[in-house]
Amino acid sequence: MILLWGLSGDDPLDDVAEALRTTGTEFQHLDQRSVLESNVELAANGVEGRVTAPGIDLRLADVTALYIRSYDGRMLPPVRAGGLDAIAHLERIESALWCFADLAPIRVLNRPSAMHSNNSKPFQAKLIRAHGFDVPESVITTDAEVARAFWAKHRSVIYKSISGVRSIVSRLTAMHLERLADIRWCPTQLQEHVQGTDYRVHVVGTSVFATAVRSAADDYRYAGRQGLDVTFEPCELPAEIAERSVRLAAGIGLPLAGLDLRHAVDGRWYCFEVNPSPCFTFYEQHTRQRMTDEVAGYLAYQ
Repeated sequence: MILLWGLSGDDPLDDVAEALRTTGTEFQHLDQRSVLESNVELAANGVEGRVTAPGIDLRLADVTALYIRSYDGRMLPPVRAGGLDAIAHLERIESALWCFADLAPIRVLNRPSAMHSNNSKPFQAKLIRAHGFDVPESVITTDAEVARAFWAKHRSVIYKSISGVRSIVSRLTAMHLERLADIRWCPTQLQEHVQGTDYRVHVVGTSVFATAVRSAADDYRYAGRQGLDVTFEPCELPAEIAERSVRLAAGIGLPLAGLDLRHAVDGRWYCFEVNPSPCFTFYEQHTRQRMTDEVAGYLAYQ
């Protein structure tokens, strides 16, 4: 039995569920929206117990694979309206499921302990570099003079979040220099801007799906805000880069990963980030690559 954990209406989760349903593979979806009506009993060994929820009564020993697409449950309307008791119930459910996800001898996309590398971009950058990809020169600082010197050195600089919280990557301009003193209130990451072509690479086990992304935007995810276009094209990576991508994902412990690569104009391959819970369906809709089927097949493999 495959267990899917996350919100109904989430494209990757819904599409994987449909792929499993089409092949007749048994699965259950533990919907986060029903968290206050759910319960998880977990044995001391962390791998045995029972999950009950509307329409679900499942022994954890019967779970053969787990796909996690959970969101911050504290933001769910029933939890927010339920006060401290609702939050306490949510935390009991999530703690038990996270423990099971880390310890169970099954296929998991992805184990929480591995996903945590994305909570610190500087830490993840060290892992990326250790697996052979180039990483742009960066500085994290609260000192305006350090930031100004970094900008003077590279001239073309972007700033971005250092945590796993999604942020918009933006170019540092002369206008920003007037407000650099404000960074003393918040550690800020500056990074040299690397010119080249973006590639979004999804790794599923040992399979690689590459998408070339072409846009003049600083962050192609928000190209429309700058009035710019973006195109997505399925492509094949050079064999060595594809193999390096698989080794990187495996080295971090992520059988499902979304890698943000850039092929620089000088020929070097940079990796900016490894996303541990990628929304691969967005790229699949543009490229018709069969990533959903690959994820479903990975979960169903015995």
